[in-house]
Amino acid sequence: MFGRIKKDINVIFERDPAAKSVAEVIFCYPGFHAILMHRCAHWLYQRGMVILPRMISQFGRFITGIEIHPGAIIGEGLFIDHGTGVVIGETTEIGDNVTIYQGVTLGGTGKEKGKRHPTLGNNVVVSSGAKVLGSQKIGSNVKIGAGSVVLQEVPDNCTVVGVPGKVVKRDGRRVRDIDDDGIDLRHNLLPDPVGEMIVTLQERIIHLEKQIAELEEKLDGPESLQHII
Repeated sequence: MFGRIKKDINVIFERDPAAKSVAEVIFCYPGFHAILMHRCAHWLYQRGMVILPRMISQFGRFITGIEIHPGAIIGEGLFIDHGTGVVIGETTEIGDNVTIYQGVTLGGTGKEKGKRHPTLGNNVVVSSGAKVLGSQKIGSNVKIGAGSVVLQEVPDNCTVVGVPGKVVKRDGRRVRDIDDDGIDLRHNLLPDPVGEMIVTLQERIIHLEKQIAELEEKLDGPESLQHII
C-alpha cells in the first residue's frame, strides 16, 4: 500500500512542474486525494460491499470535485491534473501511467447492463473536457484532444481530435500521410481537422475566383458573362 502511495506521489512530480514538495502533493492535490479514496472504496467494493464504498466515493466527489465509481479498475501511475468535473464510470478500466485533465468523462451511452464504460490502455493522455463514451477500447499510447468526443475504438499509438473523435495521427504520422509517414503530454500540439478544412475551402474559393476572372477576360468583360448566364 505504501509503495503504491509513493508511486502516486512520484507520478505527480514527473508530470506536473508546479509540484514543489511532498507535503504540497499530500495536502493540496485533489487528484491524489481522489485516487487514495478510490483505492479504499474499490477494495471494499470487491468484497461485496455497496453502500460504504459509494459513501466514500461521494465524500471524495464532495471534497475534490472528482467522481470515481468504486467499481472502476485503475492501474498504477494515474495522474488526475486539477480534476474538477472528472467522472469515471463503474465499468471503466484504466491502464498504467494514464493522465487525465479536468472535465473529462469516461462514461456510458445508455442503460445497458454489463460492460458499458471505456477501457483505456497504458500511457494514455485524455485532455481537458474530452468525453470517452461507451464500452470501446482505447489503445495504449493514445492522445485524446481537448473537447473531443470519442465514440468508437482507437488503435494503439494514435491521436484523436474532434466531435465525434477522429484519428488524425498514427505512429507519430498524420493518417493521410500513412494512407498516401515515454509519455507525450503535449496535448496542445494536436492537428486541427476543422481548421484544415476551412483552409482547404478558402483555397478552393480563391481558385474558383481566379477561373471566373480568366473567363471574364476571354469574354471581354463581366457584362458578357452575365449575358451568357
